[in-house]
Amino acid sequence: MVRLFGTDGVRGVANVDLTAELAMELAVAAAHVLAEAGAFTGRRPVALVGRDTRISGEFLSAAVNAGLASAGVDVIDVGVLPTPGLAYLVNVRDADLGVMLSASHNPMPDNGIKFLQRGGVKLDDYIEDAIESRLGEPWRHPTGAEVGRVTPDDGSLLESYIDYLVGSLEGQRLGGLKIVIDAANGAAAQTAVPAFEASGAEVIAIHCEPDGLNINDNCGSTHLADLMAAVVAHGADLGIALDGDADRCLAVDATGALVDGDKIMAVLALHLADQGKLHNNTLVATIMSNLGLINAMREHGIQVDQTRVGDRYVLESMAANGFTLGGEQSGHIIISEYANTGDGALTGLHLAGRMAASGRSLAELASVMVTLPQVMINVPGVDKLRAGIDPEITQAVTAANSELGASGRVVLRPSGTEPLVRVMVEAATIEQANEVAGRLADLVATRLAL
Repeated sequence: MVRLFGTDGVRGVANVDLTAELAMELAVAAAHVLAEAGAFTGRRPVALVGRDTRISGEFLSAAVNAGLASAGVDVIDVGVLPTPGLAYLVNVRDADLGVMLSASHNPMPDNGIKFLQRGGVKLDDYIEDAIESRLGEPWRHPTGAEVGRVTPDDGSLLESYIDYLVGSLEGQRLGGLKIVIDAANGAAAQTAVPAFEASGAEVIAIHCEPDGLNINDNCGSTHLADLMAAVVAHGADLGIALDGDADRCLAVDATGALVDGDKIMAVLALHLADQGKLHNNTLVATIMSNLGLINAMREHGIQVDQTRVGDRYVLESMAANGFTLGGEQSGHIIISEYANTGDGALTGLHLAGRMAASGRSLAELASVMVTLPQVMINVPGVDKLRAGIDPEITQAVTAANSELGASGRVVLRPSGTEPLVRVMVEAATIEQANEVAGRLADLVATRLAL
């Protein structure tokens, strides 16, 4: 049986895989599981529900609200808000539960449901499994005064999140910086620009006009061409690319060149280390981060703790060890002094803050890391669950790693959110990376074909 929950909640095509009925059942099951686990306080439980700008989020959030209220949970419907904004509000409002309707960087027809527990952190795997096992079970429906209420936010919660973003700079100003922000026509369209402007930056906004259909449509962190062109055209110092729910951030320097999550982490890690705030001189990254990041950190006396792919695993390592910075090459970056999840706007603000404080360009700051050639091939139409156990594939990966030696590596893993296997190869040259990746991808396609 395929697990309903992936690495980032439940996702699928809205109204096909993810229906109103399923959304309601998930909400009810989550309320019951968390209540029985003692996650709710003695008072009446309160949940915050938010969504990104997809039109399907309207009916899905209504279904979630109905499910929670029918299970006796009071709901505050925050409306359109970034995922990290919801996480922040769940924490500061001491809410018992948060529910976010978003498929992050996925295309518009998709949507997803992500549950956050008290403190604004993602649910543990075993809680997700318990929720999944309770779907559709008979239960006692509360009546009368025991039924939950649904209250829309009056805008004050949204404003408090923007104030929090600005306040994280602790008075530092971004005056003199011209910044282009691409909000991917997503949840940050109404939060990122005001936060940067309130911090003193001159802002040019692109793809900040969501219509329910255009989220992530040739824009944002998955399509950087418009941002690169806009930075050069406007003579900007920096470009910030967010995704649909604004939990990731990629950047573009003044020349229009990409600065990915690895380079952003390198810049922020050195900054925190200089301030004595990088706990145990350790940065947390996943196995997909470029070897160039590990090499650059080693040269500056910083260790890199590498986890499984997924910001939840980065966060687990950070929480368990007290580490203060971690993230992914894709731009999910967690600065634990200010947030317990990846926050694209927060990351962008602190990257710009480092530029303002140092007087150095982003290109100069990012040059601390030299990226090794990296090739990623997604292999669809395969049985991804067999990727780690097929003996012929395992042997081929071992042989390829030996061939690459210290200057490269192979990472082969099933996607947590899509039906495919990812083959990633780093090597001393792009030609070698392409050759090894192509060879392994062909083998995966043949051995794991459905």
